Amino acid sequence: MTAKEKIFYFIYLHRTGLGVFLFTLAVALFPLFENNPYTLGLTNLIAIHAIIVLGLNLFIGFAGQISLGHGAFFGLGAYGTALATVTFDLPPWPSMFGVALLVALFALLLGVPVLRLSGHYLAMATLGFNFVVHTLLLQWDEVTGGPSGFYGMPPLAIGDFAFDSEVRFHYLVWGFTLACLLLALNLVRSGVGRGLAALSGDETAAAALGVDTRRAKVQVFVLSAVFASLAGSLFAHCYGFISPDSFDIFTSTDFAIMVVVGGMGSIWGSLFGAGLLTMLPEWIDIFETYKDFVHGGILVLVLMFLPQGLVTGVADQLRLRLALRRGKNAAA
Repeated sequence: MTAKEKIFYFIYLHRTGLGVFLFTLAVALFPLFENNPYTLGLTNLIAIHAIIVLGLNLFIGFAGQISLGHGAFFGLGAYGTALATVTFDLPPWPSMFGVALLVALFALLLGVPVLRLSGHYLAMATLGFNFVVHTLLLQWDEVTGGPSGFYGMPPLAIGDFAFDSEVRFHYLVWGFTLACLLLALNLVRSGVGRGLAALSGDETAAAALGVDTRRAKVQVFVLSAVFASLAGSLFAHCYGFISPDSFDIFTSTDFAIMVVVGGMGSIWGSLFGAGLLTMLPEWIDIFETYKDFVHGGILVLVLMFLPQGLVTGVADQLRLRLALRRGKNAAA
């Protein structure tokens, strides 16, 4: 094996670790080259969306299920920490993790009966759940503030160091995103992840091989709900204001589109999908006015021409071309 081949083999063998290292380095250095508060605000929003999409991709891409209700868990995390810190005057950090535990319990109670369903029935059930939560946030004025929203959440802080600027919040929110990324990468490489992959391929075959399919679906559903709850709490403390419109059924649909566009079953694709769909309205003004139509069109095009998602589809095409080129070279 030549030195060049050894280098390529080393990179291939440690590609995940190198990818995480380079991504972490880019995140750490980004504020040094771009300190515009508006730009940092957008990248922070991408990080918040990425946390939700990472968890949702575990449920959709690896467990092979469908959810159109994760906007509700996002909202429960946001309003839960807002009520705890403003109404009950509790410390932000314990409130955020306490709310995540309550959301996990709620997702468990919801998931046990709902995950008996599959396909379109499961999608409609989760969509109905999101509609109920959104209506509750909208109508319960004396608790949630109703259509006027809820404000006054204090910034997160460690001692006297408050995350009260876009730069400081950048490191906090991307730190959470990296932690969720590492958790997701390790999960899919573990025995649990292989069981989820088998479940996604064929639930009956997975059960025959000894995978507790029902338990696996509930567990990954709860984990994805915790991811969404943490993202909601970060969202509330970042902006200091929340309203029900940020957690409606269209928000849940956008999260599902981010998963599909980035690539179902692709952890890195989750980051790409969250970044692309979050930035599109900023790049082209028409996307802001007709966002739902444009997102729907993107989803249809991706499903028609790259059903694996953009990242997964492009990677598969590159692998195919490299294999064909190697075959031609070997024949020559």
